[in-house]
Amino acid sequence: MVDAEISSRIGINYGRLGNNLPSAFQSIQIIQSMNAGRVKLYDANPEILKLLSGTKIHVSIMVPNHEIISIASDQSIANKWVQDNVFQYYPDTMIRFILVGNEVLSCFSDQEKNIWLNLVPAMRRIKNSLRAQKIQNIKVGTPLAMDILQTTFPPSKGNFRSDISSTVIVPLLKFLNGTKSFFFIDVYPYFAWSANPSNTSIDMALFKSNENYTDPATGFVYTNLLDQMLDSVIFAMTKLGFPDVRLSISETGWPNAGGVDQPGANIYNAATYNRNLVKRMTAKPPIGTPARPGEVIPTFIFSLYDENQKDGPGTERHWGLLNANGAPIYDIDLTGNHLQSEYGPLPKPNNNDPYKEKLWCIAARGADLMELDRALEYACSQGNGTCDALDPGRECYEPISVTWHSSYAFSSYWAQFRSQGANCHFNGLAEQTTTNPSES
Repeated sequence: MVDAEISSRIGINYGRLGNNLPSAFQSIQIIQSMNAGRVKLYDANPEILKLLSGTKIHVSIMVPNHEIISIASDQSIANKWVQDNVFQYYPDTMIRFILVGNEVLSCFSDQEKNIWLNLVPAMRRIKNSLRAQKIQNIKVGTPLAMDILQTTFPPSKGNFRSDISSTVIVPLLKFLNGTKSFFFIDVYPYFAWSANPSNTSIDMALFKSNENYTDPATGFVYTNLLDQMLDSVIFAMTKLGFPDVRLSISETGWPNAGGVDQPGANIYNAATYNRNLVKRMTAKPPIGTPARPGEVIPTFIFSLYDENQKDGPGTERHWGLLNANGAPIYDIDLTGNHLQSEYGPLPKPNNNDPYKEKLWCIAARGADLMELDRALEYACSQGNGTCDALDPGRECYEPISVTWHSSYAFSSYWAQFRSQGANCHFNGLAEQTTTNPSES
């Protein structure tokens, strides 16, 4: 029971991709004041690991993706990594998880695919280093994204991708099963819902639904999207002969803001999702999922702060429980003891429906002109006639200003390459607008 008590305490992902975040010292104080039971780092930062010494917070550290191949190839390299990043701080810093890589199986270049086959060998090496020092209470795992599954719906049809199933997933499950570790999964109902908002009720994604879904093969009844997603992983593992490997949610959360074209990214939904998640994951006795009722699922919320240097669409910079100044974006009690009725009112959501009008991508207000000039050059160098209309004498050449030319180039580039994953960001130099810039 003691283990279950500790396991059900909520963890938090402490990402640091921001140039305006509180110091490591302030951040650890904040994490303690929030009553987080665990913290997950995306590296093994020495300053942070020292600051966590003597706290009761369980710590998860990470081997960067680019170090996996060398660790897999040589036990002495693994030993040195563990010596430098674990034994220097353990046991005063309560390191409990070593995560090898981050979403390694979501990377598809030839170079990155080379890491796939080295993933489990690297995990074994790290485990050997711990065993040699007789350390048994540190688990080794790797966080994977939901794109490792070929099929997720209905949950009973859960299946791993054929390109990784026998080569990577089976050895991984053997390792996790043999070491009594967890299958770490980054699971975001937000993405599943927002990819097709007309197909799934947002209340199902936010744990608020009065509706339910019954899996036709099992008869299991689902009242929320998270359970469906977790059970699809459980069924996929079971099909490979590993029905008992425990799950841990290495990342989940909901964005508090985003681009105009990203429905449902708002404070109301973020607070609702995370508060309901905490309530569910800290419940005693544990709730589990329909496929595994009563099981504790160690859970880390993403993330501590809004991180302004993250690339990608607008939501990427808005998953924080806190603003960059350390102030809460909304109130949340990570212990799960707070009653929902005790929270104050939240701003009403106004973007739960997809935006269907036209959007433009323009130079952000106050953007540095030298940096804009470089971004303009980049946008115009991608071919496809992106900037032909900006040539001297052409229809969009005037007014002759870096800001105007950048706005045209950003919009043109975004319109052409958006379907291939391009976004309106340009390292913070661009922003979306619903107003046609050529008319203003």
